[in-house]
Amino acid sequence: MQIGETIKIRLTSENSTNLLFFQTAYQYMLGCNFVSEWIFQHGFCINSNEVQKHVYYDLRELFGLKAQMAVSCIKTVTARYQTVDTQMRKNPYRFTADVKHYSFHRDMTWLQKPIAFKRPQCDLVRNRDYSFVHNKIDGHIQLSINTLGKRAVCDFMLPEYMQKFFDGSWSLGTAKLVELNDIWYLHTSATKNIDEFERGDVKHVVGIDRGLRFLASVYDEQQKTQFFSGKEILRKRDKFDAVRAQLQAKGTRSAKRRLARISGRENRWMSDVNHCISKALVRRYGSGTLFVLEDLTGVSFEEENMHGAKQTHDLRNWSFYDLETKLTYKANETGSSVLKVNPQYTSQRCPRCGAVVKENRDHDKHLYKCRQCGYTSNDDRIGAMNIYTLGTFWVSGNENPQFDKIRLIEPAESVSVN
Repeated sequence: MQIGETIKIRLTSENSTNLLFFQTAYQYMLGCNFVSEWIFQHGFCINSNEVQKHVYYDLRELFGLKAQMAVSCIKTVTARYQTVDTQMRKNPYRFTADVKHYSFHRDMTWLQKPIAFKRPQCDLVRNRDYSFVHNKIDGHIQLSINTLGKRAVCDFMLPEYMQKFFDGSWSLGTAKLVELNDIWYLHTSATKNIDEFERGDVKHVVGIDRGLRFLASVYDEQQKTQFFSGKEILRKRDKFDAVRAQLQAKGTRSAKRRLARISGRENRWMSDVNHCISKALVRRYGSGTLFVLEDLTGVSFEEENMHGAKQTHDLRNWSFYDLETKLTYKANETGSSVLKVNPQYTSQRCPRCGAVVKENRDHDKHLYKCRQCGYTSNDDRIGAMNIYTLGTFWVSGNENPQFDKIRLIEPAESVSVN
């Protein structure tokens, strides 16, 4: 089994070297827009080999890209179009007219203009466009990066937590050269082969229910529950929304620039929150842990299923997938694993008697009370308990664990036994 991460290396380069980086990244961006325009005008051909036959020499002559950079430029653009094509096919166009609902499947022909590349950046292939070399004077490691002119050699910063990627067990792949606030970074992929996680390796099963009131409600085999509160997170998120609404109402250029800064700040803050939660869970349970999450792929949070537009907005903008991603790679690194299960009935099922009754859950009081057996608990804890149970089903050999609906037995339907 192979796991992967993206590492961000900060370059400590001089001004002359930074100028070379900018020239290379800018011409690469122009080349990407040139390829994107060609694809748009020629029937959305997204086969990189076919596109290369028509635009390769133009990229070399018009933008001065070197051979490998020209090929990487084509692959960058075709990969972006393939992503957009997949997204459009998975999300059909829906609208309502005359009280009827309509849905149309979309493809790239719905695009009204070519995909634009607006940020100077450049993709670099390992050991061709970038490599690690030893300084001839004192022997310390430096980065050698290909540019449109000469090859640039510069130092880089390597925090302690990133040193593990250079212990020989990780393989570095294609990197991306980007700039932020006049500082250049190299974003590169790192992969590592690990042993496949088996059922026999499971020491702990942990059910995790994700939500708004509690970012994560955790239940384990010791019948212990842990809550990660989301109250302060929601309050801070509301402040971001209020500032964003004010800036959007202004609509000025300076307001739009500030909107972009706020968006980046909010995303970094939320990413840090998810890092802290996933790190705490992995450290607490250690290796051999099966973390069980609901599979929220394709789940839409429609307003008619929620308690108002506010909750719908919060759910649609919440970073459930980000927490899942961070927990997955942290668990894999420590010899654990993440299992995604069917979310059906996990918030409606009584973990004691198995009855599935939607009305048992009181959303306003955050309380679950079973009318059949009388079991009462916090509704988020109920979800975590049911998710945990599905995890135990998987450990027992069920490849696709899920709950069947067991209805409440009404007194009128009861049968007496003589």
